[in-house]
Amino acid sequence: MKKHPIIWTNVILFSLTFLVAAIAVPYYALTVGFTAAEIIATILCMGYCGISITAGYHRLWAHKTYDAHPVLQWIFAIGGAFALQNSAIHWSSDHRVHHRHVDNNEKDPYSAGRGFWYSHIGWMLRDYQGESYFDYSNVRDLQKNPILAFQHKHYLVLVLLTNIGIPLLLGLLVGNIWGMLLSVGVLRLVLSHHFTFFINSLAHIWGKQTYTDENSARDNGFLAFLTYGEGYHNYHHIFEYDYRNGIRWWQFDPTKWLIKTCSYLKLTGNLRTVPEDRIAQAVAKMQLKRAKDKARHLPNAEQLLALLEQEYQLLVAKIQDYYQLKKELLQQKRNALVDQYHASEFMQRYQELKLHLQQQQNHWQRLTAAFS
Repeated sequence: MKKHPIIWTNVILFSLTFLVAAIAVPYYALTVGFTAAEIIATILCMGYCGISITAGYHRLWAHKTYDAHPVLQWIFAIGGAFALQNSAIHWSSDHRVHHRHVDNNEKDPYSAGRGFWYSHIGWMLRDYQGESYFDYSNVRDLQKNPILAFQHKHYLVLVLLTNIGIPLLLGLLVGNIWGMLLSVGVLRLVLSHHFTFFINSLAHIWGKQTYTDENSARDNGFLAFLTYGEGYHNYHHIFEYDYRNGIRWWQFDPTKWLIKTCSYLKLTGNLRTVPEDRIAQAVAKMQLKRAKDKARHLPNAEQLLALLEQEYQLLVAKIQDYYQLKKELLQQKRNALVDQYHASEFMQRYQELKLHLQQQQNHWQRLTAAFS
């Protein structure tokens, strides 16, 4: 088999930083000890890097799920250089290719189909992509952004200023340069790298496929905790233009919370979301598929498959009716076009449809659960 050339810069960078984090950091912690200031600074800087990737590189630029004020874009651009994951233009180009060709071992730059090691870090250690690695034809929109053009042009300078300058400055402020260099400089970088890399690897291996099984992406709440909400990856791969990854109120998605909070401060706008009926139908479709897979192996398979299909169509019809009326109701309220009498009539119909949908959903859950 053809062996692709080793990218020695990446091999040396990842190897040295990992060895320092795995050996020198614990040794320093045991012999000297890290102060509260160094621990807090490491957590804050790691959060800044992570959010810059998730809210900036990923949801803002790669997928354009919302608009951001230039001030916020500068913050994310600098934080992205601090995270040392390439320029936003380069990162977004790779990521758009990944979504277009997900799980295609030849075209997906970090295809999970080639194994954990490859999708986690291996794809960056050898020159698997050749000249296509620098093909930015799919991010011409981002190249027109002066902030991103500046970051791309001066990326190396920004990397040095942030990854060396910030730890040095913090070390001078607290009077412990070596402690800050090890914690904020190295440990923060290694953890930030691998937590992000988990989305390319573990999030395509470990978790639930609630919305689709047409690709390997999974939803995983634990990974969401490590990656500021990016762990709900199955949802993201079917609805990539939604600014949210965790769509339920109880799902851990600080990136979503930040974007939404910034909208109240006029720092973000045009937040894109997927209609609720499409989400509900995606869930029902997956439940149908799993139930059919089990039903095919039962003695009365033909009748069971027909029953499942019939119940599924009834559920989809009720979902569409309910959410269509809900949309109309919200529009009427927004435009104040309904008088009190018709508003009451409208609400009564809405509540009836809501009740019927809940009943149908409960029935559907019991039916599909019988095949689990």
